[in-house]
Amino acid sequence: MHGPTPPPPVPTDKLRFAMPPMHESLEDERRHRKERLAGALRLFGRLGYEDGVSGHITARDPEYSDCFWVNPFGIPFRHVTVSDLVLANQDGQVVEGGHHVNQAAFAVHAQVHAARPDVVAVAHCHSVHGRALAALGELLDPITQESCAFYEDHALYDAYTSVTVDPQEGRRIAAALGTRKALVLRNHGLLTVGDSVDAAAWWFMTMERSCQVQLTARAAGRPVLIDHRQAVATREQLGGDLVAWINFQPMWREITRSEPDLLD
Repeated sequence: MHGPTPPPPVPTDKLRFAMPPMHESLEDERRHRKERLAGALRLFGRLGYEDGVSGHITARDPEYSDCFWVNPFGIPFRHVTVSDLVLANQDGQVVEGGHHVNQAAFAVHAQVHAARPDVVAVAHCHSVHGRALAALGELLDPITQESCAFYEDHALYDAYTSVTVDPQEGRRIAAALGTRKALVLRNHGLLTVGDSVDAAAWWFMTMERSCQVQLTARAAGRPVLIDHRQAVATREQLGGDLVAWINFQPMWREITRSEPDLLD
C-alpha cells in the first residue's frame, strides 16, 4: 500500500542561494567593502585573534586602487564600526578618517596589495594556533578537508619578521606569497588574501582552525596524510575565493543580526 504522494520538488530557480553582489556604483561597492571589513573585524575580535594593537585587515578601495581601508589604530576589533574605518594611501598616510593606522601593518599590507592587483583584501593577526605553527616553521599538512584548501597554495616565509616599517621587508613577504592565498610568517603568524574581504577573512579563520587541528592531532598521535591526488582534487573543489565567500556568509549574517551597530 502506497502512502500519500509527496509534494513536488521546488524548482531550483525558486531556491535562494547567495552570490557576490553586483554594484551599480563605486560608492555602493565602497560601502559594501567597508561593511564587510567592519564585520570581519568584529568576528576576529570574537574569535580572540586580537592581541593588543596587533592585527589588521585591509581592503582596497574600488576607485583609488592604491588606497586601502583599514581598522583604526588602538580601537578594539569588537568596537569597530563602518564610520571608524580609515583610508590610507600606499605610504600609510591617512587620506580619510580621524585615527592613526599601524605603520608596521602598512609596510607589509601595501606591498602585498601592490604585488597582487587581483587581491582586494589582506588579513593578518596574531592568532594563537597560527603563531604556534609559525613557531615550528612549518606548513599545513593535508590532513583534513579544510587544510586541503591550502594544499600547495600557501608558503612559508622562512625568516623572522619583527615590528618593521621597512618596505623592503614587505616586498620580500609579498614575493614569498607569490600567487598563493596564504603565508605562514615564521615565528610570527598567518597572512591570507582574497578577491573580497569575505574571502580573505574566511581563509584566515579556516587556516587558524586548521593550525589548531594539526597541532592537536600531532599531540595525540601521528596524523594520516591525504594523498597528493585527493588533496589536489579537494583543493580544486574548495580552494577558490568564491567558495570562501560562500562560507563566510553565515558568519556575516550572524554578526550583523547580533551586532547591527557595526554598520553605523
